[in-house]
Amino acid sequence: MHSWIVQALGLITLLSTVSSQASDGRALASAQGIPHPAVIAHRGASHDAPESTTPAYLLARDLGADYLELDVQRTRDGVLVVVHDDELSRTSDVAQRFPQRHDSPVSAFSLAELKSLDAGSWFNKAYPDRARASFRKLQILTLDEVIDIAEGNPERNLGLYIETKVPHQFPGIEADLQARLQARGWLDRPGRVVLQTFDRGSLALLHKAMPQVPKILLLWVGKGSIEPASGQTFAESGEHDRAAFYARQQPRDRDEFSRWLDHAREGGAIGIGPSAARSARDEQSYADLIRPWMNRLSHDRGLLVHVYTLDSPVDFRKAMSAGVDGIFTNRAGALLRYYGRPPGQSEEQLLHAHGY
Repeated sequence: MHSWIVQALGLITLLSTVSSQASDGRALASAQGIPHPAVIAHRGASHDAPESTTPAYLLARDLGADYLELDVQRTRDGVLVVVHDDELSRTSDVAQRFPQRHDSPVSAFSLAELKSLDAGSWFNKAYPDRARASFRKLQILTLDEVIDIAEGNPERNLGLYIETKVPHQFPGIEADLQARLQARGWLDRPGRVVLQTFDRGSLALLHKAMPQVPKILLLWVGKGSIEPASGQTFAESGEHDRAAFYARQQPRDRDEFSRWLDHAREGGAIGIGPSAARSARDEQSYADLIRPWMNRLSHDRGLLVHVYTLDSPVDFRKAMSAGVDGIFTNRAGALLRYYGRPPGQSEEQLLHAHGY
């Protein structure tokens, strides 16, 4: 057989596989009321504004993202707040405001103390090319404040994609989350809220509290999660290039990956959130858990695949070709444009319209 015929047959097989996977994923998403492919704005439009702040969420909303993604933790006085890291030093001036507690967890602070922090100026220092004077002194948001933002544009059919962060630090947070979402009327429509966690125990508690709400088990290659073939953590490896280390990591074997799909289904999840290796090999580049065979296996188990966190067209293309059903992204506008859903206004125009 001529080589060009072999190549053509291979291409036809590949395109058929991709089409079949997309069809499988679309049906799974439709059954849950989840858009396909989904645009999940990771901590808001966090490339263009400080993560998890008002401008980041306003921008993601008005660009047309399907979901605002957020991490919930609980203050010392019992309020659900939106913060990603276990502690506050990376994204606030906590070291200046509370030097004796600069490395304390979020749970050590009252809401009033958290509201006194500047959660925006760090972004201007880290990304001077995207800096804005109006980002200074942005506040940490409560869950209710993010819901207010989500409800603030009735033209957008917007959802919330909520992670229970370090849930072992916050016993009962799953029930607290259910209570707030119920009180705000956010549990009335399938797919309006998606819940996510790395923690199998929290997944079970979320399913108990909100059995009707779609849930995602986030996946990671590392000890305590999917066992790596290398048997090493980054710290144990002695290497210095974190992204290069993670790019080489893979599950111990196929059965190990499959075992975590079973964990997802047993815990009540309707999908998985696997990591991906980014072409740029930067700080948000991790192990590649979206290989076509992995996505096929997930779909065969009746599980959606929402991958984290991709920002460039080349990575969007690779992920969609591999068969994913949605993408967590810091650049919601770029992903919307890739999907042929261009926003009516640019990021610059929307930020300016909101006074930033």
